[in-house]
Amino acid sequence: MKANTPVSRLVSGLALLVALGAASAFGAGEEVVMHKDPNCGCCGKWAEHMRANGFKVKEIPTTAMSAIKRDAGVPQALGSCHTAKVGGYVVEGHVPAADVKRLLAEKPKVAGIAAPGMPMGSPGMEGPYQADRYDVVAFDADGKSRVFASH
Repeated sequence: MKANTPVSRLVSGLALLVALGAASAFGAGEEVVMHKDPNCGCCGKWAEHMRANGFKVKEIPTTAMSAIKRDAGVPQALGSCHTAKVGGYVVEGHVPAADVKRLLAEKPKVAGIAAPGMPMGSPGMEGPYQADRYDVVAFDADGKSRVFASH
């Protein structure tokens, strides 16, 4: 069969629709609303990482990060430099896009996920130094937490 026949174009079109549907099912195209300190560069790099993985990101610079985290229910021990919301969940810090997509696909009964601190080598924290091993932690409204993913 020739590559440019009506049947091959139909199959290619159907494959594209399936791929787009799967991407949507796993969070691509979801809007991420991220609050960040206006002077933080790594937060913008995390936003770029999320955009490169299919998310729409709205960046909101603010000097009220402590209040944002408190209002979002982020346990103090899990804090990082920026706080985002997507699909009804809180995403704290440099969480990889793949973990956010998994969160949105699985829809666990948690308030959100966090990459506590600012782990070297995490999205937005890349550089010429050795990457840290770190956990992404799921937390609930009562502050209980468990490991969601390890990197």
